[in-house]
Amino acid sequence: MSIDLKIKRLAQEYASETIANRRYLHTNPELSFQEYNTARFVAQKLKDIGLTPQEGIADTGVVAIIEGKNPESKVIGLRADMDALPIFEKNEVPYKSINEGVMHACGHDVHTSSLLGTAKILHQLREEFEGTVKLVFQPAEEKAPGGASIMIKEGVLENPAPAGMLGQHVAPNIPVGKIGFREGMYMASTDELYMTIKGKGGHGAMPDQLIDPVLIASHVIVSLQQIISRNRKPANPSVLSFGRFIADGVTNVIPNEVTIQGTFRCMDEEWREDGLRRMKKMAEGITEAMGGVCDFEIVKGYPFLKNHPELTRRMKNEAIEYMGRENVIDLDLWMAGEDFAFYSQVVDSCFYRLGTRNEARGIVSGVHTPTFDVDETALEIGPGLMSWLAIRELAKQ
Repeated sequence: MSIDLKIKRLAQEYASETIANRRYLHTNPELSFQEYNTARFVAQKLKDIGLTPQEGIADTGVVAIIEGKNPESKVIGLRADMDALPIFEKNEVPYKSINEGVMHACGHDVHTSSLLGTAKILHQLREEFEGTVKLVFQPAEEKAPGGASIMIKEGVLENPAPAGMLGQHVAPNIPVGKIGFREGMYMASTDELYMTIKGKGGHGAMPDQLIDPVLIASHVIVSLQQIISRNRKPANPSVLSFGRFIADGVTNVIPNEVTIQGTFRCMDEEWREDGLRRMKKMAEGITEAMGGVCDFEIVKGYPFLKNHPELTRRMKNEAIEYMGRENVIDLDLWMAGEDFAFYSQVVDSCFYRLGTRNEARGIVSGVHTPTFDVDETALEIGPGLMSWLAIRELAKQ
């Protein structure tokens, strides 16, 4: 029997267990940097497979090694994230979250259970491939500074050092049974902007006696968009959005200060730094010119995610061989952020999308929503495909 058929047979055989693992994780979600029970669950499952996991990396991270024949020939890393979101689940399903206000609304339960399934398949087939697979179960994808950055600092890309990293993410906009790839830049950097614009409040009927922070803040928000439209290269995708503007006055009372919060996203690290510098300078300059003071704070988030072109092209071609050409699609740019980007800035990486949508069953909600769910057929496809991609990439010398 060919190796792809063996993988498919094992993925099907282990599917019920993979689904059970996903449902346990979905029922028992934990927030970023708090995944203690999740980490223990993952470690025990790896031990049950016959592996010896390393625990405690980035506090709640878990790493395990599967050695094939000639294990030093090449190393490939496979990553799953484990944390959930502070969302109240509205799904009425048997595996609904029992931790009120915490939910696996981004599919990390799928990623973790899928990688556990991949581990079981690869361990079963370890005599049939050369090289080493490094399994990385990572905490805190959802919260800065990101579990990936901490795991890298603590040596997850060393001893042994992977030649490449693969990661998959659920895609509620892609039908179950299909996989998506994109070469090059794929997801955006994510920086948070916090401004406090201070003036002198008072009666709205006497503006000549005030330094109106509401007016100043309005000028600042409108003017900052000029940086995106006039300072960046047109081919360089960028987004600047402000989602919070608090001027706590009333109809005839101007407050002393206004607070603003927003996000800046782009796909070029040099432009990222230049854009942030320009924003700070412009906001402070406008505020000063209008008589106020601007406290401008930048909270640096994740870098942009770049898929290594050659690795991603290989993985896409291998996915076509495993899934069929009609089931492998090209992805658009996505301005959301992902801390897998930290790996992509250090080692050749490929981050692809696993379709989970099923309109006939009403499984259509997006990630980060209280009704997000997946077609669990993906929990047979995900482990099988990742096993196939890992084995095929290890064979590429």
